[in-house]
Amino acid sequence: MMVAFLLWCLLFVLCWPVAVLALLLYPAVWIISLPFRLIGICFESAFALLKAMLMLPARILGAR
Repeated sequence: MMVAFLLWCLLFVLCWPVAVLALLLYPAVWIISLPFRLIGICFESAFALLKAMLMLPARILGAR
């Protein structure tokens, strides 16, 4: 988080209109990317469940 802030400060010093535009567009980009994050979380949990189901017989038998 601190690195991102320092990079933004450097951008603000070098080219302040781009830094202000990035600051204003950040919430919109976050809102747009939120559904993709939720889809990613769903897929990750589904694959974790599938892996747990496939590995269950091996765990019961004591394999590591």
